[in-house]
Amino acid sequence: MHWERVPLFLWFTGICALAMLPPALLAATDGDFEAGRPFLYGAVLLCSVTFMIALAMNNRPSAMPAREQLLALLGAFTVLPAILAWPLMEAAPGLAWLDAWLEMVSAATTTGMTMEPAPLAWSRAVHLWRAEIGWLGGLLIWVAAIAILAPLRIGGFELILPRNREIRREVQWMGQRAMTPQQRILRATATLGWVYAGLTFALWILLMVVGEMPFIALCHAMAVLSTSGISPVGGLTGGQAGIPGELVIFAFLIFAVSRRSFSRDLPALGNRWIWQEPEVMVAAGCVALVTMVLFMRHWYVLFETAESFGIGLIPRAVWGAVFTSASFLTTTGFVSEQWEIARLWSGLSTPGMVLMGLALIGGGVATSAGGVKLLRIYVLYKHGQHEISRLIHPSTVGGVGSRQRLFGREAAFIAWLFFMVTALSIAFVSMVLSLVGHSFETATVLTLAAISNTGQLTQVAVMPAIVPASLSPATKLVLAAAMALGRLETLAIIALLNPNFWRR
Repeated sequence: MHWERVPLFLWFTGICALAMLPPALLAATDGDFEAGRPFLYGAVLLCSVTFMIALAMNNRPSAMPAREQLLALLGAFTVLPAILAWPLMEAAPGLAWLDAWLEMVSAATTTGMTMEPAPLAWSRAVHLWRAEIGWLGGLLIWVAAIAILAPLRIGGFELILPRNREIRREVQWMGQRAMTPQQRILRATATLGWVYAGLTFALWILLMVVGEMPFIALCHAMAVLSTSGISPVGGLTGGQAGIPGELVIFAFLIFAVSRRSFSRDLPALGNRWIWQEPEVMVAAGCVALVTMVLFMRHWYVLFETAESFGIGLIPRAVWGAVFTSASFLTTTGFVSEQWEIARLWSGLSTPGMVLMGLALIGGGVATSAGGVKLLRIYVLYKHGQHEISRLIHPSTVGGVGSRQRLFGREAAFIAWLFFMVTALSIAFVSMVLSLVGHSFETATVLTLAAISNTGQLTQVAVMPAIVPASLSPATKLVLAAAMALGRLETLAIIALLNPNFWRR
């Protein structure tokens, strides 16, 4: 059988079927056979059905490869979770199918919004299954960004490739015109898969070295690399690694900020070191600004409370603000154990707007992070800087050569267009949630949590925290659609709605 002719969606289904075996094995070692049987039976059944369908469709020619690629991605975030929800529903007693489906959509899109009623309410096999799907969802975005989205010039690549011909020539995979989508995905997976797995393994080992339990360390390692924030104990506060564990995780957040930190398939924007990358500089600026604002607010507004906290708590407050800001900027959503001190130090009941703004900005292009993306922020900043310079010096020239003029007017226009489309999407989803009975504040938090793929906003951005399991069925359906919209980005959905995209 020619595996390169098998539709992409069947590839995704087969991989997820094999991913059911580790939870079944873990449940068997724990003696929890009730939770392990659904995963074992599901793996056998899904592998058999997938193989038979693959045999039947092996010789089917692909009429519209670009359309099928985007449809396969959309199906991986909407249809495939409906299949993966069945073993979860059987392994977690009392979990309805709609809740299980939303749980799988949340994991596959690396949103991390959970339907678990309380931490440790589910078995270890269920938590491993959630972490695995989130980890595979992050790997899918890594691979799809270079093998599917980049050739279509969406997902952030539209800012670079159309303008800079020199960079476009240097991207080796763009020259493989005769390669099928399956071949491009195989090549990207062979290049990036071992990097993704190796980084996860390294983080797992480091977390165990600093004192974390092996199972919790594994789940947190997969959650950090995929930016899903899925945790079996409700976050870092439920673990045992403490500040050393947060330091290790903080170092690995760089892989959600810039693709240059783990891959060289896209040349750098000029001759720069990693800390000189535009996305890294914007991320560092955002984290520093938020930390400074939260820290300085204590001295300028709540100076009378300085004695109650003590000078010795300043480093802990600063670290809590730095780590949590970086975590939400990369849409990971982990909260530092020192965040409560940082929050009390700033005098804010909950800095929800700050965290929502960071999550909406998002991480780097072609990483597992969600959000608008740092590169678009940088493009708009440079365009505004150039326009102000032209007001002062009307005859100025904005750079010499293609390497200096990295972004043109069309890049700024596309970035601004994406911002407007995202704003309209947020407004539309918020309006729909308001129509189904939610207040403006709740609807805004749920919308930003879903579109930015940062489900932990429901727990820390508003008080009291929102319990996703208690939401109405209509709300859950809207949230699932918003998660898929945020993961694929609005421009990809618009491309699917374009009539010319469906013509031969």
